Amino acid sequence: MMDAIVIAGGIPLPGEPLYAYSNGDSKALIEVAGKPMVQWVLDALGDSKTVKNVIVVGLSSKSGLTCKKPLHYVSNQGRMLANIVAGVNQSLELNDKSEYIFIVSSDIPALKGEMVDWLAKTAMKTRDEMYYGVCPRDVMESRYPESKRTYTKLKDIQVCGADINIIHVNQVTQHLDTWEQLIGNRKSPLKQAAVIGWSIAFKYLTGQFTLQELVESVAERIGIKGRAIFWEHAEPCMDVDKPHQLEIMRADMEDQQRKLKAEQRKAAKAKSAVEETKPAKAKPKTK
Repeated sequence: MMDAIVIAGGIPLPGEPLYAYSNGDSKALIEVAGKPMVQWVLDALGDSKTVKNVIVVGLSSKSGLTCKKPLHYVSNQGRMLANIVAGVNQSLELNDKSEYIFIVSSDIPALKGEMVDWLAKTAMKTRDEMYYGVCPRDVMESRYPESKRTYTKLKDIQVCGADINIIHVNQVTQHLDTWEQLIGNRKSPLKQAAVIGWSIAFKYLTGQFTLQELVESVAERIGIKGRAIFWEHAEPCMDVDKPHQLEIMRADMEDQQRKLKAEQRKAAKAKSAVEETKPAKAKPKTK
């Protein structure tokens, strides 16, 4: 089993796409189908057979969140990498023998417990230091045709990134400067190129890399062992960054809840019908 760190510190600012929906509060608390968006993520982690503890970074116990697994809170550290480091350190305080940890975004409300378990089972077939999930474009657009994701175009495939991944705990003590630059410049390919090397960046931008070649080249450059995980489900990769994506997830999750309630009513009705057909128990004779 392993702990899960949920990154929930982002607060939309005026002018940003989700500001009007957040009311100045955390993006993670935006409502989706009757719950804060992050609550759906906690429900999935709670249903997982692989997760031991859940560490929420960026919120507090005052948020009213719940989870079937032990729930811990760490304050927002101000930067994504610092939040990840703080979460890993909290996990190590809970268990100094922790090796691997889930890193989970708070904005993937369609995540399910069985998907979390599949990721752990698939990743732990090898002993790498980072497992980064990707979703092929056809998988995403089959499930969410109007999602309008941004895709990485490679020689063999177009993919978007997953928002639940696994790292070894040694990543918070090694290569921190490199990770800081990569994460800090994630919106600027040119600045990232300066970090990973211009030769790698050129091959990537000109479509000369297959996915595996890109993973191997970047991992070697940084000095880690990394592996790409192909998702057959779009849900772990469908994060909410823009208003139209929020509306997609609201409608989709509400539809799922209607279907679930209909199934529960049908099951309850069937159970009631079975109970009615059972012979009544004979009353004990009185002396």
